[in-house]
Amino acid sequence: MMGPAEIVVTLGGIVLAAFVAWFFWFSPREVTRIAEAAGVQEAEIIVKGGYTPDVIVVKAGLPVRLRFIRQETSPCSEMVMLADFGKSATLPPGQPVDVEFTPDKPGEYDFTCQMRMLRGKLIVE
Repeated sequence: MMGPAEIVVTLGGIVLAAFVAWFFWFSPREVTRIAEAAGVQEAEIIVKGGYTPDVIVVKAGLPVRLRFIRQETSPCSEMVMLADFGKSATLPPGQPVDVEFTPDKPGEYDFTCQMRMLRGKLIVE
């Protein structure tokens, strides 16, 4: 039989696990529509405990430049991957890193860290 301390620890663990799941997979997302300038759709993404913004909307057939700026040193955020476009980049802390590609068909595409804990979405219209 579990004592009061074990019950409190177990309930605390369940609450913490639920919060982590919500934070990484179900929390509200910030949507940013990118305007075209000089023939390129460009967005700046801050990497700090996640991606801000974490939902980006672009037009198909036009070049996209995503500028990632990592403002932390967590090992999880040291790389960004856009698997559907065959792109990835190492993100040194404090240094902007551009990832460029041209999405050719509409759809929703994920960008993630190498551990897939940090997640963002690129919506191509």
